[in-house]
Amino acid sequence: MDFNMKKLASDAGIFFTRAVQFTEEKFGQAEKTELDAHFENLLARADSTKNWTEKILRQTEVLLQPNPSARVEEFLYEKLDRKVPSRVTGGELLAQYMAEAASELGPTTPYGKTLIKVAEAEKRLGAAERDFIHTASINFLTPLRNFLEGDWKTISKERRLLQNRRLDLDACKARLKKAKAAEAKATLWNDEVDKAEQELRVAQTEFDRQAEVTRLLLEGISSTHVNHLRCLHEFVESQTTYYAQCYRHMLDLQKQLGRFPGTFVGTTEPASPPLSSTSPTTTAATMPMGPSVAGLAPPAEAALCLEEVAPPSSGTRKARVLYDYEAADSSELALLADELITVYSLPGMDPDWLIGERGNRKGKVPVTYLELLS
Repeated sequence: MDFNMKKLASDAGIFFTRAVQFTEEKFGQAEKTELDAHFENLLARADSTKNWTEKILRQTEVLLQPNPSARVEEFLYEKLDRKVPSRVTGGELLAQYMAEAASELGPTTPYGKTLIKVAEAEKRLGAAERDFIHTASINFLTPLRNFLEGDWKTISKERRLLQNRRLDLDACKARLKKAKAAEAKATLWNDEVDKAEQELRVAQTEFDRQAEVTRLLLEGISSTHVNHLRCLHEFVESQTTYYAQCYRHMLDLQKQLGRFPGTFVGTTEPASPPLSSTSPTTTAATMPMGPSVAGLAPPAEAALCLEEVAPPSSGTRKARVLYDYEAADSSELALLADELITVYSLPGMDPDWLIGERGNRKGKVPVTYLELLS
């Protein structure tokens, strides 16, 4: 009991000494040990990393889950170490409503058939969104949270210890300075100065040791940047996969809707081409690019006899196939991803389509499924 009381009294004395030292430094009444420029740069870099990691984390959470109530609910489940309940995506819910509407309004009517087809596409979009959210959470959000809740807490703890060691060191310097001043006036014995010098040596040793520990942790921020860079690449890959899936699903839907009698399908302007990782010199920038629908070719093209088509003397190009494509009829050419074909355009053709040749086979191919090579 006495030992505990003495320890509490000692801790209170140390806390009071540090508070006095800190206050006097703030008012310019006490000297402060300054850290070297390299150490200050490490501190500033660490603070910037922490602040920007928090901002990127929060905004990514908003991107993946725009509903603030849902984010709060997920946060609470994580803190309680409970499994987050599965939540229906917006696309999946829309698909459910459309399917129910088709069932009630008539699944055999043009409107009902279209609702069913769009519902199937929206369901696939919702599933793709769910996969993207799951992948991004594991590969990107989790490492950022681990840094903030793990490494950064350790760094903060060691920085607080370093701050305390510095306050102790400066307090010892102040006591030694006062002891020497008193000794000069012959009001203290030499052993008081010796005691102050011994306390200063101990404080200096503890400060130096803590400064080294903190410096090593701060230098580890570079490794954190490398890890976050890898996670950022994985996030971009998952986002690219997600948008490519959405694009393909919508192209397939548009193609299917074009075969329904009484269905109105069309675009007033060409849509943007799918994303490609190739350099700008190999993209199809010289020809119109945009999704279209099989069977919507103008009359001139509809009457085209492929057996009689001959490639122009100039204007043929090589193209790499981006995605698998199933021919809708005998006038189209089925495609396999990554194969190379020869393509060219003919007068009067829909700009969203080209004639493709592979060996002795030829047929119409959608431009959006191709990467035109120079």
